[in-house]
Amino acid sequence: MLRRLAWVALLMAVTVHAASPVDVFQFPDAQLEARYRSLIAEFRCPKCLNTNLAGSDAPIARDLRVTVHRLVTREAFSDAEVRAFLQARYGDFVLYDPPFRPGTYLLWFGPGVFVVLGLVLVGFRLAHQKAAQLSSQDQARLQAILGDETAEELDDALSDE
Repeated sequence: MLRRLAWVALLMAVTVHAASPVDVFQFPDAQLEARYRSLIAEFRCPKCLNTNLAGSDAPIARDLRVTVHRLVTREAFSDAEVRAFLQARYGDFVLYDPPFRPGTYLLWFGPGVFVVLGLVLVGFRLAHQKAAQLSSQDQARLQAILGDETAEELDDALSDE
């Protein structure tokens, strides 16, 4: 039993170690390292749905971290040049803040359109609920059918809504 627990603990430790991305890069100065860290936090992993390069352990994310390191340290690209390079190679998906152009209008205006449509639907629903209230003739007929006491309870319940 003790041996099984030791194996489980060992497997858990190996799994935790394997799941964390660790890159060991050398930087000539702290400013380049800060730029690198800023850039890998800014780009989205092409494989992961909503994880940046800094937090992803996907192989493509590791390759992109190596590429960003190379572009920043060896090739002395500016931040804008690194963005343009990755965007040209992987498209707008790698950017959390895509450019404003006809191909991305849905990304920019879609949420607002959906909010407006939702408000319109809620308005129609509320208007329909008000129209569905009983007329005075229908209330009188209901009271005659159910009796006075039950109709009053139903009337109170309807007025609470």
